[in-house]
Amino acid sequence: MVALARKTLIYEWRRFLPAMLAVGFAGLLQLLQIALVLGIFGATSLYITGSSADVWVGYPGTQNVGSGRSIDADVESRILLDPAVTQIEPYIWVDGDWRGPHETGGVSVFVSGIDPAADGLMFSRVLPPALRARLAEPDAIVVDRSALDQLGVGLGQIATINGHQVHVVGVASGLRALGGVNVLCSLDTARRLDSDVDDIGPTYLVARLRDPRQADAVAQRLRGDKAFGPYTAWSARDFARRSELYWLFDTGAGAGVLFLAGIVFLVGAVITSQTLIAAVNGSVREYATLNALGVGVAALRRVVLEQAFWVGALGLLGAGVFGIVMLLLAHSQDVPVVLNAPAALACILLVMGLAAVSGLAAMRSLRRVDPATLLR
Repeated sequence: MVALARKTLIYEWRRFLPAMLAVGFAGLLQLLQIALVLGIFGATSLYITGSSADVWVGYPGTQNVGSGRSIDADVESRILLDPAVTQIEPYIWVDGDWRGPHETGGVSVFVSGIDPAADGLMFSRVLPPALRARLAEPDAIVVDRSALDQLGVGLGQIATINGHQVHVVGVASGLRALGGVNVLCSLDTARRLDSDVDDIGPTYLVARLRDPRQADAVAQRLRGDKAFGPYTAWSARDFARRSELYWLFDTGAGAGVLFLAGIVFLVGAVITSQTLIAAVNGSVREYATLNALGVGVAALRRVVLEQAFWVGALGLLGAGVFGIVMLLLAHSQDVPVVLNAPAALACILLVMGLAAVSGLAAMRSLRRVDPATLLR
């Protein structure tokens, strides 16, 4: 009976083609949606994942990198007392108001003050060493190339942030931000751009460990010493996950994305099930003949489920091919898309689940499989 399912698909492929297209289109939408979600919300943890620090130290209760408050600079001496720490540096976050050489309206920028040294930890994975060294120039900044039009500025041009002049010394890739534009500069430049008189210390202190696998244990040791004022510590992995979950669930944006994913799944299931039902209805007389020859309804149901499986597999194959093309196109246009193995597996399970639901719905048509229909 399994061979019958495959042969039916081969010889009556036109009848099943709409179902394959429906599954493939739904799978493509799910794939691109997952990649966009990971890319967009992954940008909220770029400051962590794009850096080589193993432990982050900041103000207690901080939900994401952008909501940090300044901490006492003396905390640095507490961190250096830990024997597992090999390097530590400050990181300053400043909310800025951008005014470029061309009229662009109000643009919110997120200024990251980092150590421009060659061995600096912040953005070490996304900022080339030569470009990093140029940040040592007074009032020098680096922006993402995709933000040049939004900022109305070009390489070498002058703009103002919070009323202070800065000049663009370079552009980089992979610095997209959610809800604003990332601007990188040196620690000294960031201090000049900070208009909040209450910010007397760094926003974060980041540390590199001798053994990165001990990040959780070191973060646990660093917590709770109130002699240096209020602060807490996270491993880089925990802080990145904390930032992503905040944007995904606490801001409401994630709920909208999940709702849209559910709508895509539901619409795909309805369309696919209807096309499979139509295909089964078109073969009622053949199924009735098999039933008259002694093939049970249970065996015929397995045939329908087998057909649904192959419809899902072929639709998934088409979705995968077109998905790769679309992701490559998105990368070429600096669209933030990320697709990892767990996300791809989740997409596969969703598509095959869609095919299974459609197959179960199509099995209802087998109630009409009666040898008596051959006499009509």
